This record gives sequence, C-alpha cells and structure tokens, in this order.
Amino acid sequence: PISKLAYFFTLRRALFLLFCLTFLLVEGLSSKVHQQNKKDVKMQRREFIKLTAAAGVFSALPLWSRSVFAASRPALPVPNLLTADARNRITLTIQAGKTQFGPHQSTTWGYNGNLLGPALKLKKGEAVTVDIHNRLAEETTVHWHGLEVPGEVDGGPQGIIAPGASRSVNFTPSQRAATCWFHPHQHGKTGRQVAMGLAGLVLISDEESEQLLLPKQWGIDDVPVIVQDKRFTAAGEIDYQLDMMSAAVGWFGDTLLANGALYPEHAAPRGWLRLRLLNGCNARSLNFSTSDNRPMYVIASDGGLLAEPVKVTGLPVLMGERFEVLVDTRDGKAFDLITLPVSQMGMAIAPFDKPQPVLRIQPLTIQASGTLPDSLVSMPALPSLEGLTQRTLQLSMDPMLDMMGMQALMQKYGDQAMSGMNHGSMMDHGNMGHGMMGNMSDKGQMNHGDMGNMNHGGMGQMNHGADGFDFHNANRINGKAFDMNLPMFAAAKGQYERWVISGKGDMMLHPFHIHGTQFRILSENGAAPAAHRSGWKDTVRVEGGVSEVLVKFDHEASKEHAYMAHCHLLEHEDTGMMLGFTV
Repeated sequence: PISKLAYFFTLRRALFLLFCLTFLLVEGLSSKVHQQNKKDVKMQRREFIKLTAAAGVFSALPLWSRSVFAASRPALPVPNLLTADARNRITLTIQAGKTQFGPHQSTTWGYNGNLLGPALKLKKGEAVTVDIHNRLAEETTVHWHGLEVPGEVDGGPQGIIAPGASRSVNFTPSQRAATCWFHPHQHGKTGRQVAMGLAGLVLISDEESEQLLLPKQWGIDDVPVIVQDKRFTAAGEIDYQLDMMSAAVGWFGDTLLANGALYPEHAAPRGWLRLRLLNGCNARSLNFSTSDNRPMYVIASDGGLLAEPVKVTGLPVLMGERFEVLVDTRDGKAFDLITLPVSQMGMAIAPFDKPQPVLRIQPLTIQASGTLPDSLVSMPALPSLEGLTQRTLQLSMDPMLDMMGMQALMQKYGDQAMSGMNHGSMMDHGNMGHGMMGNMSDKGQMNHGDMGNMNHGGMGQMNHGADGFDFHNANRINGKAFDMNLPMFAAAKGQYERWVISGKGDMMLHPFHIHGTQFRILSENGAAPAAHRSGWKDTVRVEGGVSEVLVKFDHEASKEHAYMAHCHLLEHEDTGMMLGFTV
C-alpha cells in the first residue's frame, strides 16, 4: 500500500509538471504571435499540437489505466536494423553478457549485445560481406537459415570460428524478399548455444515487395517477434542439459519470451500491424492465435510472400519456421498474441497446458498507413514431376533412446508429459516393441496407468545394461547418425528433385529443414499443404507420416562445405538426425 501511494503521488507530480510545461509552451507561442505572420503562427500551432498530442492521450486516461499502461509490463525490445556500411560490410560480434529475465539475472550470449542480435537488412542483388568475430570461450558457427547461398558461406558445422578468431563471408542474395534468420550450427552444441541466446534476423527486400503498401515502419507497425522458451536454475542461470530425456524429446522450458522479454507490450498505430513471427525455440512447436479471436492474415512464409493473404485464427509454427501476419487493430482495443496448447510430446506440461500470452498489443490513437493488399506476388506453377530424381529419407530414433527418454520424461513430469497428445499415431510406433505403447483404449487414448508404472518391467527393464549407451548418435537418417566427413549424396545444381521424408514408426515431431534452398511442399504428413504453407518453405512437418518436397539448388556445395538437411528440433540434430550432401 505504501509503494502504491508513493507511486500515486509521483504520478500526480509528473502530471503537474506536464501541465506547467504545456502552459509554458502556450505562453511561448503567444509571445511570438506578434512577431510572425499568419502562416508562421499556423505552423507553430501545428507543431504545438504534434508535441502535445501524445501527452494529451496519456493524460486523458483515468489514473488506474495509466498506471497499468505504464508499469504493468516491459516494452517489447526491438532488434536494431543493421545495414551494410559504405564498403558493403556488416560486423557481427559474438559475445557473452548478462540479461534480466524477471527475477533471474542470467549469463547470456548475443550478437552485438547481451542477448539475441540485430536484424540484418539486405537487398536482392547487392553483395555484402559479414565480418564475424567470436569473443566466446568456445567454438561456434553462424548459419544463414533460409538464405540461398553457396555451401562455402552457409555456416554449417564445418564453418567453425575458434575462440578469439574471426571469419568473413561474402555473398549476394539472389532470392525473393523474405524474413530469414541466423544462428549457431556447432555440431553437438547447437541446442546449447541457441538456448544461451544466439539468434538474429535477416530481412531481404526486393523491388516487387517494396512496391506493396504493406506496413514497413520497423519497430512501429512492422514488428519482429522472436518467441523462445527457457528454463532457469535456482541460481537464475539458463538450465540447459543435453541428456537422455532431451535427446529424445528436446530441451524445453517453463518461461516464454518474446524478443527476450517476459510478456512484453507493444504500442502500435491503429490500423494494420505486421508481425514477423519466428519460432526460435529449441524443441517447442507453437500455435499462435489472439486472445479475442481476431483473425490473422498470413502474407509470407519462410521463403517469402504468398500469392495472396490467407486468413487464419490459429497458426501452428514449427521450430525454425517464420511467418509474417497482418492483424487489424482499427478497433483500438488491446489484445494479446497468444500460443495455444500443442499436441507434442512433453510440450503440454504446465503452464503450457493452457493458452500462454506472448505479447500485449496496445493500439494508439495515431493512425497506421500500411494496408492489406488483395494480392501480393506472383507464385510460379509447380513444374512437372515426371522423371525427377527421387530421394527417400527415413528418420528414426534408436529404440533404446526412445524408451529411456520416455522413461526419464515420465519420471520427472508424470502424466503431464502425455497431456494433450493424440496417440492414434502411436499404434505405429513399432520401435517401442515392449507392449507398453500398444495398451490404449478403444478411442486411441493412452492408458496413463501403464505409463505411470514404467519402472516395473517394460521400459524399466531398459536400465539394465544401458549405462554405456551413447545417445549422442542415437538419432538417425536412413539408419546412420551424422558424419561430417561423409556426405550422403550429391544433388545436381539447377535440377529439381523430389525428396520423400518419412517419420513412419516414430511418434516424434520432426520439423525437417534443408539448407541452401527454398522448396515447395507437395504433401505434408500425407495431406496437401495448407494454403499458407504452399509458398516458399525451408522447413516441413514430419510427424509419424510422410512428407514430400520439391527442391532445387542454385549454388554449389563441396564435400568440405556440404549443405545440411536435418531435424530442426535442435537436440535431435545434435544427436545425429542430420546428413550432409553436396551440390
């Protein structure tokens, strides 16, 4: 009560000072009226109105709403927009720092700062050199996720930058306008380095996108939203573990962040608001919606703008995926961007068994200038699929990891671990093979009584003789764990190929990402892709079924600088579910 009273009187003093300032401004303008002509007076009045408009809006609010508006939550941090200098160069410094997450002050890593990184603004057809300096105490790499660049500069696990060392990469974006990103790709440590905070955006523009009247005021009506989850130790440090459980289901946290902030707020002009959404989580899929069910209009996916906006009320986004949406705020009502519970192993554990707020949107009285066009860009028709090279990739998990990881998950979280899961597909989970997973009700629901008794026979038996099990190579593609020195195949430059990616026999979610290309989804888990997933993509959902994509590579990748294709659940990638290939 005392702090609230002090706050009240502080606010009253601030309002009194605002009144005095307004009085002085009026007096100043009045004294100049006699010295200026009518035109000058009108100009001064307009300037006065501009200066006092924001103060007027604020002071018109009742005291209680003003205090909520000003003090309830932090402002959304907006990454700096970084463009090339006069020499067409950009500098990135990878460094450690400290970041406050609510009650926790944690050691974090960032690019050009303590956490996350800037948004690099590039233009199609204009060469750029990025000078990267590693100030960390360990090796790292910088991968340009979604960019169609040669393997030599792609930044995969071979592009190592030693502690204290630097690397310069030069490339010319040749793809259409898109929201891409950059992050580490250090093999075996990608999950940890991303969890520590390393991620940044890349915005590519082209003439076609610039002609559209979309919202384009960075950080005002064109807003990036990088969503991640984290878990903290009792001492407040980021609690990252790559162990049996996370190798199986991924590393996940209980705290949700937007651009590194806990449930922040963004004050936006009233009108169309553009949100560039990135799921930057290690392992958690998200399902975006709005708290008042207002629709979102998807205008772009991973690789660029769609042919036309797609209206949705829910937007599932896999790890590593980006979508751009427009939201109408002309009604002036505040609302939340939220994520709904998802059907993914371990990801409906509290608090994520209920909708979680990501970002508060508070519309202002000032009007926005962007629009929602009826059509966006031309999308080429799919070419003939006859006679194309076809490659089949089978994703799998070692049965030992499958069962031991499940056991660890259930021992730690109990029935919550399976909350919200659709277990119909588990009937095909042949790898389990111990009679446990098949024990379900007629409606396809898991018998949680069996899962609760995992220490008694069944999976519990896996503890015997498993102490020496190497989970670091237990996730595989075509039966093989990742070997950096042995690319799996060679693709032909400039030629379409049909890739068939199968998750049959595995109930885990695998967001499958391919380097060096933007592809088109032919089918996703056996079904036609949704309208907003029919454009340019670099990640496809594989979850107990088969997905097919049409790929083409326009740059070369040698054996020494091979492209990667892998599951973007980072702990699966770090434990073997990745392959290299050449072009």
